[in-house]
Amino acid sequence: MSGNTFGHILQLTTFGESHGPAIGGILAGLPSGMVIRQDKVQEELNRRRPGQSIITTERKEEDKVQFLSGIFEEKSTGAPIGFMIHNKDHQSKDYDQLQHIFRPSHADYTYQTKYGNRDHRGSGRASARETANWVVAGAIAKQFLAIQSISIYAYVSQVANIKTSKKPNELDLSTIDHSMVRCPDKEVSDQMIALITSAKEEGDSLGGIITCIIQNVPVGLGEPVFNKLHADLGHAMLSINAVKGFEYGLGFDEVTKKGSEVNDEFYEKDGKVFTKTNYSGGIQGGISNGMNIEFRIAFKPISTIKKTQRTLSTDHDSILFEAEGRHDPCVLPRAVPIVEAMAALVIADHSLMNRNSQL
Repeated sequence: MSGNTFGHILQLTTFGESHGPAIGGILAGLPSGMVIRQDKVQEELNRRRPGQSIITTERKEEDKVQFLSGIFEEKSTGAPIGFMIHNKDHQSKDYDQLQHIFRPSHADYTYQTKYGNRDHRGSGRASARETANWVVAGAIAKQFLAIQSISIYAYVSQVANIKTSKKPNELDLSTIDHSMVRCPDKEVSDQMIALITSAKEEGDSLGGIITCIIQNVPVGLGEPVFNKLHADLGHAMLSINAVKGFEYGLGFDEVTKKGSEVNDEFYEKDGKVFTKTNYSGGIQGGISNGMNIEFRIAFKPISTIKKTQRTLSTDHDSILFEAEGRHDPCVLPRAVPIVEAMAALVIADHSLMNRNSQL
């Protein structure tokens, strides 16, 4: 199986399945001598772990990360950083019925057809459990970026048809985690929670949108051809389970405008160049322009629902199916730290690539 490594210079390679003994990874390419706060890494994992609230899955995982290499006396050594997270609350019996069933909109059929052998327990390698590895690596990348004063904030801006009308600069992004659904708009947050709770009681699921803001990005990250910054961010975000779309800046709304309405005009202040607007989302020609990078990610309603659906068995017999087990009615609250982690890995990777762009 290929496709287990992400990044150009800062590379993350992961392993493990949802119901195996453990998951883990190797983060290579981080410079030596960087102080790594392992408690900060654990804090990010705690934001992603299951069982946080009434609107997430009941699965209880401590998600305690164990570092195996690459860190000595709280500093990176320059060697690959190996880590592992043990799975403890995986109830594989909940998935016994899935051994001979292709669940609607899941990876069961495509995985089985491609590899001829699949771990049906919690989707195996295709499970979102894998993203805990990304959060560990992303937490380290965040600390690398913090040295450069680069910060990343993601928040839930829409659940189903409920969305905040406030722009990122109108919200207090420091309050994101004060909300169970991770929406910093208090009134809208309460409406989202009520809607997700209702969907959970009905055995159904909901999708929505996460908005991400990256602040203090220097000019010059990204390449003009195949390694465009927005292309690598899109690759990262579209790799996240349940993601169906990615847009940055005005995104698809830009097609309804004229060029005269969306061009970002430049101006100078105190020797620095800025744009009067940020319709480009902080990226022009595939390269960061120094403004905030802004993008949005669309998540589908998760496919595992407790409603009766028609599907096929592995023998291609038509059957009725109703999912069992513990699942999120809406993936967005737990996806926020995953979005931040993947964004951090991309920006840190491009920061390292950019060191050799000029003599």
